[in-house]
Amino acid sequence: MSAFLKWLYLITLVVWVGEVVFFSFVVAPSLFRTFPTEEAGRAVGAIFPTYYRLGYLCGGLLLGTSALLVGTATARAWWGVNTVLAAVMLAATLYAGVIIQPRATALRPQLHEASAPQAVKDEFSSLHRLAVILNGVVLLCGVAVSVVTAASLRP
Repeated sequence: MSAFLKWLYLITLVVWVGEVVFFSFVVAPSLFRTFPTEEAGRAVGAIFPTYYRLGYLCGGLLLGTSALLVGTATARAWWGVNTVLAAVMLAATLYAGVIIQPRATALRPQLHEASAPQAVKDEFSSLHRLAVILNGVVLLCGVAVSVVTAASLRP
């Protein structure tokens, strides 16, 4: 059971961090370099629901497996740290996906209208900035989890 939990934990961590890295450093920049801003924004907006669902799934699995491994591991402190980091990652993803993304999606069509009020542009910019920060938190915590995991596996 412990070997399966460790495998599930590791594959979940790899998929989640890989998703964040690929989207943040390959997909989004490529779309905005290739297409006009409005089209790239629509494409990114179409990707977000799946992006966040995968984050919720990975977050739940990472948190659950990490919490279970706290009870079975000899290095309980390491797994405890990873459990806290996984909880932070999941909370950031949930907030970005459940709170920020729907509001940004609602504002997106108004952004490119000639008569778009500055308040709409400002709110969208603020939401985008917060989403980027939360995405960075998920990435940094994911890297930290990988480092703590590696440290806990030392002989």
